[in-house]
Amino acid sequence: MNKSVVIVGAGLAGCLLAVYLARAGWTVDVRERRGDPRARGHAAGRSINLAISARGLKALRRAGLEETIMRNAIRMPGRMIHTRAGTQEFHKYSRDPSHAIQSVSRSALNLALLEAAASEPNVSITFHQRCTNIAASSGTATFIDDNTQQTSSVVAELIVGADGAYSVVRGILQKNEGFDYSQDWLSHGYKEMQIQPVTSGAHTPFAMDPNALHIWPRGASMMIALPNPDGSFTCTLFWPHNGRESFTEISGAANGRAHFERHYADALPLMPTFDADFDANRVGSMLTVRCDPWSQGGRVVLLGDAAHAIVPFFGQGANASFEDCESLTDALAKHGDNIAAAIGEYELDRKRNANAIADMALTNFVEMRDKTASRAFKWKKKLEHFLHGVAPRFFIPRYDLVSFSTIAYADALAKSIQQDRVLATAGMGSIMAAALVVAWFLLK
Repeated sequence: MNKSVVIVGAGLAGCLLAVYLARAGWTVDVRERRGDPRARGHAAGRSINLAISARGLKALRRAGLEETIMRNAIRMPGRMIHTRAGTQEFHKYSRDPSHAIQSVSRSALNLALLEAAASEPNVSITFHQRCTNIAASSGTATFIDDNTQQTSSVVAELIVGADGAYSVVRGILQKNEGFDYSQDWLSHGYKEMQIQPVTSGAHTPFAMDPNALHIWPRGASMMIALPNPDGSFTCTLFWPHNGRESFTEISGAANGRAHFERHYADALPLMPTFDADFDANRVGSMLTVRCDPWSQGGRVVLLGDAAHAIVPFFGQGANASFEDCESLTDALAKHGDNIAAAIGEYELDRKRNANAIADMALTNFVEMRDKTASRAFKWKKKLEHFLHGVAPRFFIPRYDLVSFSTIAYADALAKSIQQDRVLATAGMGSIMAAALVVAWFLLK
């Protein structure tokens, strides 16, 4: 039987799911509140570059899109740490030289997925459609066209809320008894800046090494930069919203420039549009969303950020959402006409993993801003890479587990916690051994 699905949201996850289900024989109706980004040449909303890794590449490969996306991706096998003194230190992500994350433009990826979905004959995509109601019992979704103000309703066997961290579909489900929801706002916000391409007198358009994720760790705050194919870098400031050295305290380009001269002096000469960028680009907020259940009535289900928005510090937001698409598609194929059973299996599979990557993303924020410049952190990473080299089946660093494998996030978290205990024990044993050696020499 040809089944029908309404997908609310034409972002990354919504478009990829549309491709998967269309190729599985579903009739797919995608509704998006924003306008068609193809008319403007970019996708509206956040433009932070994405780090696509093994999970995302697997999902794109399944859709036949890996080659298209990777054509303009930039390989980043490690971090480049920019010290306060202006020196740079490269830290490999993995002992394996073939491992790297890929810097991808969020808007370019969204456009590619949107075009892939639109090219499927049994997919329709309608823009300026604001969802106003979901009736799970009848499988009815109601929309208002923001241009004409006309109301329309569509009935389908399945309704998927893929409408992002501020999901309208989730908001509708929240009105039901027994729906648990939490949102935790990060104390830090973000602002985008730009490092411009080198236009003359250089063999490369890049002002810095393009094959690295650049980090300026400064304790309570940091800046990162990801490369773009045109030679520019998208920089993102992650500063506290309030308090000392916050976005509230450092307002206006003049104050921003003075702060950069003290803390990011090596970057400032590479940012000729600093004043305009600092004043024009708004400060964004970041949050972690958790909810339970992700579904209602066996016909409505949440997916991606609508179900589990996370902060961006492990580069796994899109990767996790793409895994959702695979999981839901596989469950629907497995259970045939029993959509409720498929949704149940999907939730069981993905919820524990969404919670795990949310926790790891928050932990990685502290690591990036506070620890990457420390000597202890560097030695810990060296030890992890050594152990992975001598016992690759038994010791796999957390970063490798998350970014360079498709091991379930929850299993990756559990394994890495166990390994951290081993490292701690080994470290304490080494300290005790060293102390005994020193004592022996002193007492000779």
